[in-house]
Amino acid sequence: MATAQLSHSIRIHKAPKETVFPSEITNEHESLIMVKQLFATSISCITYLRGLFPESSYGERHLDDLSLKILQEDKKCPGSLHIIKWIQGCFDALEKRYLHMAVLTLYTNPKEPEKVTEIYQFKFKYTKEGATMDFDSSSTAFESGTNSEDIKKASALLMRKLYILMQNLGPLPNDVILTMKLHYYNAVTPHDYHPPGFKEGVNSHFLLFDGKPVNVQVGLVSTGFHSMKVKVTTEATRVSDLENNLFQESSTTEIAHQGLDCDEEEEECNNHIQRMNFVYSQQSSESSRKKRKVSEPMKVFSPDRK
Repeated sequence: MATAQLSHSIRIHKAPKETVFPSEITNEHESLIMVKQLFATSISCITYLRGLFPESSYGERHLDDLSLKILQEDKKCPGSLHIIKWIQGCFDALEKRYLHMAVLTLYTNPKEPEKVTEIYQFKFKYTKEGATMDFDSSSTAFESGTNSEDIKKASALLMRKLYILMQNLGPLPNDVILTMKLHYYNAVTPHDYHPPGFKEGVNSHFLLFDGKPVNVQVGLVSTGFHSMKVKVTTEATRVSDLENNLFQESSTTEIAHQGLDCDEEEEECNNHIQRMNFVYSQQSSESSRKKRKVSEPMKVFSPDRK
């Protein structure tokens, strides 16, 4: 099933269909619903177009003329239940305003989970005014206000960019393994907190990227109450057909904005890339600085793709 993703595509519909996002965002509760749905839809898009689960594991929703596949409980595919539990765990942390970043990581060697082949980062912020979405690429700069129509347009643009990226990526290895780490805001998150389905995780100082990585800044959505930024790092050979303005290619020297996103005011990050390895290092001049609290799933997941 390594090439299963190639059969999935965006479908355009003229007739009005059931939509995936709320029509208006005027308060924090509606914003939370929006961010939850945007996150779940993004994860669903990734798993669908990367060929991780069968068609029966997805329902269908619509955003304008874009048909979106949404993960749903499928008893015939227990693996989809793992991902749904992870998403629900993220929802719990979002509701409590604890979640800083959810990192969906794909690797192939169960003995070397730090040696990754693909990374999907979802970074969250919480504001008093509402959520916003800011797209950052070499050719596009778009920032929504708190206007519901602007947020809808920004969300649609994010999903289209994510769909285009997923459709153009080369296939994953057959033996890929999935895990998701949740990073929290230490100042507000209880020391013993872990959402359902998660346990205490290790905040590693580095990740090794198996190959030459390419960094893709997909976009950022802000509603005035929440914001969600999406970033993808994958193997360079998988994006050979993409337009240059959609991604930033790494070199064999030190590169800015590679690795896990960090807030400049909170952490000092030194990210290094070597020809065969992608190294993420999080170093601080203050030895007393605490590492960010992390949760990881009770169990990692390996889809049957052979």
